[in-house]
Amino acid sequence: MQFEVWAPQADRMTLHREGATHAMERDPERPGWWTADAEATDGTRYGFAVDDGPVRPDPRSRRQPDGPDGLSAVVDHGRYAWRVPWAGRGLPGAVLYELHVGTYTPEGTLDAAIERLGHLAELGVTHVELMPLCPFPGTHGWGYEGVSLWAVHEPYGGPEALKRFVDAAHDLGLGVVLDVVHNHLGPSGNYLPVFGPYFTERHHTPWGAAVNLDAPGSDEVRAYFLGSALAWLRDYRLDGLRLDAVHALRDTRACHFLEELSTAVDALGAEVGRPLFLIAESDLNDPRLVTPRAEGGTGLHAQWNDDFHHTLHTTLTGESQGYYADFARAGLAGLAKTLTGGYFHDGTYSSFRGRSHGRPLDRTRVSAHRLLGYTQTHDQVGNRAQGDRLSATLSPGLLACAAALTLTGPFTPMLFMGEEWAAGTPWQFFTDHTDPELAEAVRRGRRREFAEHGWAEEDVPDPQDPATRDRSCLDWSEPSVEPHARMLAWYRDLIALRRTHPDLSDPDLSDVKVAYDEDARWFGFRRGDIRVALNLGKEPTAIPLGTAQAQVLAAWTPVNPPGPDGLLTLPAESCVVLTVP
Repeated sequence: MQFEVWAPQADRMTLHREGATHAMERDPERPGWWTADAEATDGTRYGFAVDDGPVRPDPRSRRQPDGPDGLSAVVDHGRYAWRVPWAGRGLPGAVLYELHVGTYTPEGTLDAAIERLGHLAELGVTHVELMPLCPFPGTHGWGYEGVSLWAVHEPYGGPEALKRFVDAAHDLGLGVVLDVVHNHLGPSGNYLPVFGPYFTERHHTPWGAAVNLDAPGSDEVRAYFLGSALAWLRDYRLDGLRLDAVHALRDTRACHFLEELSTAVDALGAEVGRPLFLIAESDLNDPRLVTPRAEGGTGLHAQWNDDFHHTLHTTLTGESQGYYADFARAGLAGLAKTLTGGYFHDGTYSSFRGRSHGRPLDRTRVSAHRLLGYTQTHDQVGNRAQGDRLSATLSPGLLACAAALTLTGPFTPMLFMGEEWAAGTPWQFFTDHTDPELAEAVRRGRRREFAEHGWAEEDVPDPQDPATRDRSCLDWSEPSVEPHARMLAWYRDLIALRRTHPDLSDPDLSDVKVAYDEDARWFGFRRGDIRVALNLGKEPTAIPLGTAQAQVLAAWTPVNPPGPDGLLTLPAESCVVLTVP
């Protein structure tokens, strides 16, 4: 087979394969590329040496059997026999479920996760969103410090296990989305700078020098990240990608990298004959990100909407520190604004940033399904000092209200694993760095960060302690016992309503009507013939529903339909979904 690598600044390149050494030749057709022909089959170990330096893994390695620092291995994707024909499953009408392979089960592998996919099919979600799978040091970690962007973390099971997982998910009708990180690579095992100008000092990010998307040599760097994204979708039959922190992708070129990526993904979707999509994580509040390219936008298909999370979180918890401050001050009015307008900060002043932020979203042009709404995510739970979920502090009734807002609201809902049964386990920040100095730096940095917010060092879990990861694993004995079983049934009921009532999947933001009473702590909204009412207060309250004809579809606690005066009496900390015939 032909081995190839891009190393534009090298004078000599050498292929090291199964103990043999092969001099590589410059490719006359592609500047900066080197090639060598050598015998190889699936599993053959190899690496490259730049100018007689140490042997390093292939930047486009499809497998790292011994971790990020080891030799690469050839992967023959044609060897896997796909079992399940799959026509794809698009984003409109979806309900996503964010899942971390390493803590979804105690075993922490893709094959172990397969055994729990039936739970998700019964729950009613449509897509599993896997947190990053690229190789990283050690066994356990969140995955956002991965390297080798074409490979699957070996302790999770490697490439074959991911294919088995996708096959099993598709067999149950579940789409699969993968979280990918293009804005930085991990600090350990990242050998890209040895090969070429993959990073540039022209821009800086919280992780240091930015990925080179617009400086000299950036054509090949962009092709590297594009190729990786397309490989996940093509070789593993994934349905979509979640793009981490796209606001950190510094690119001044006329055609932004994200536009180039969305163009390539749409083209691949047309080629393979199934819908493919991209979901961005962005704090820009810029609707152009999810506006079609034909209308002057970037063409991504959706984005995470932290504004919805923040307004809901502050409403439920009363927290007001840091970036929560503006949302907490706005109260229920902020929740109403976000639910009907998409963004809270749409050109308004952000006290956290010390400047105006965002721009308005045109509700008549941008479909609501392009914004993901969620009560909890890996970020919003795991980046708390103790990784405490909402279930650690909120009553079951308020958790039920949060679920009702998320699952009957206008946005594409996303759940964080275990949320559906109010999991009692935390989800904490954990690492497994093999470099002692890096491990200690992470440990000190984590404790210093939270000490600034009043936490005692001994109360901040040690990321390197294996017990921190173990505490974060889901407890699968919980869903069958109370109070978890009741919450799980509530989530199933809400998802079923979303599936069977078209008004609940209507993407028209302009059709969402809200009403609320800040003092009485009730909140209601209408979507077509559906009415959703929530009492967030500690006392029963009467809500003017505006009709006496409504019928109850689902209620957290038993509730009667509205009386002749159109008043709905709702118990404390409870919610109800109704329909008007």
